[in-house]
Amino acid sequence: MESYYRDQATLCAEQAASTTLPNVIDRCRRSEAAWLAMAERAARHNQIKAALRA
Repeated sequence: MESYYRDQATLCAEQAASTTLPNVIDRCRRSEAAWLAMAERAARHNQIKAALRA
């Protein structure tokens, strides 16, 4: 899931870069930040699971 979240964040960044409308740029940047936060949570979750298995 982490890679999916990061891919979505990349798409949002690309959308923000391809527009000149300030409100669309803001929306895309907020979405990018949300996807990256989800990716970080997924990464931490995977690390915890791995540590518990060891």
